[in-house]
Amino acid sequence: MNSQPQSERETWRAIVFNSDGTKVLFRVSEGGFVFPSVEIPRWERLAENLTAALEKQWGCEAVCLFTLDRSQDGGTNDFYEVMECWRDGAHSSETVWKPIDSLTSELFEDPAEYRIFERCFEQLDRYERDPSSPFARRGSFTRVRNWTRDAIHPSGLELETSFRQYNSSESFSLIRFETNGPAVWFKAVGVPNLREFPITLRLAELLPGFLPEVLATRPEWNAWLSREVEGTNLGETKEAAIWEKAAAKLAELQIESISGANSILDAGAHDLRIDRLLDSVDPFFVVVARLMEEQTKVSPPALSREELGVLKLRVEDALTLLGDFGIPHALGHLDLNPWNVILTGSGCVFLDWAEAYAGLPFFSFEYLLEHFRREIGRDAVLESAFVNAYRAPWRQLLSDDFTSEAFALAPLAAVYAYATATQAWRDEEKLRDAKTGGYFRSLARRMNREAVQLIEQRPACLS
Repeated sequence: MNSQPQSERETWRAIVFNSDGTKVLFRVSEGGFVFPSVEIPRWERLAENLTAALEKQWGCEAVCLFTLDRSQDGGTNDFYEVMECWRDGAHSSETVWKPIDSLTSELFEDPAEYRIFERCFEQLDRYERDPSSPFARRGSFTRVRNWTRDAIHPSGLELETSFRQYNSSESFSLIRFETNGPAVWFKAVGVPNLREFPITLRLAELLPGFLPEVLATRPEWNAWLSREVEGTNLGETKEAAIWEKAAAKLAELQIESISGANSILDAGAHDLRIDRLLDSVDPFFVVVARLMEEQTKVSPPALSREELGVLKLRVEDALTLLGDFGIPHALGHLDLNPWNVILTGSGCVFLDWAEAYAGLPFFSFEYLLEHFRREIGRDAVLESAFVNAYRAPWRQLLSDDFTSEAFALAPLAAVYAYATATQAWRDEEKLRDAKTGGYFRSLARRMNREAVQLIEQRPACLS
């Protein structure tokens, strides 16, 4: 029995081609052909759940190619995923493969689905001719699998049959392939995460002990192949000692990255150096003031222009003081959640560098500290040990007095750095979206809380 509320699940229909692209899978009903459908969790990985559900319910081993464009769906709430059966064979007795050239609208239970099928081909044709959409073409999975097979062969590895597709779109892909040894991960990125490809390669070169081993690259796909790291994922443990080890290793990674900070920026990382952050303060708060005036909800209350003026000065003071400390620029991670950290027997590996930055290293720790509080709890003793584990390696470069003051200022500055890093606040089209406006208002309120707390706890910092 399904214990999840219906609102937490959604129905997807699958347009599934066979391996050579000549046939399509249908469920047979009294009224005609219907695309097979599955229910999957609403907020989880689409490709991973669709492929698993399709195999379990309809006996078809398929991979996702792309999601059908809904801009012309006439208001329907149906979702359609175009997929490909990578290995023809078993399927449910309730389904049948039909040749594409034999299909007419009269054969469909709902003629509207025939029109959807026609739209599928229009979209597929666009992708077939678009070099920036390599994974939306029929046969793309076979090409990826064959390339992976050839790439790992010099390492003495051979592909097994099992794999799992986690993410998929016309330009993104994440697949875990089983081998006769450690598994390997194929990852490809597209807009807006194109920077992750060169950043990952640069970091793997500069900091090989802290990233998965890159076995091969495919530049025209913005893709790379990595050996799986065996260890404990930080997101799967609440053991404080393991979190402390991760904090210490983060500091070691950042210290080792200092000499390569400019190279990391050249690879496309966000520039969060203090002078660049200070340059953005005035225009950022102009935008935030406008967004606050556009707020329609009564609660939480909007910050007034006077409150924002005070907050702007406090952010400027915090950044200026941090700059005066002379803390070296280093590698940072704006998306440092525990699922991106794997503890091994001898070290620690960090994943998913699309949001890498070069700047004040302590920002990254603030983001990880937030996750620590959510996962471990607000235990003062445990939190102190966690913070000290991160601070200890920095003592070889910075005095305790400097790090204490910097840590007091970092929470306010880290929220500001996070808010301004992606440059979305400069994009008028994005700002017209109500969710984007609400997002920046919430970050401004968080900054205000951090500023008030800083004044209460450490008045000398911003006096």
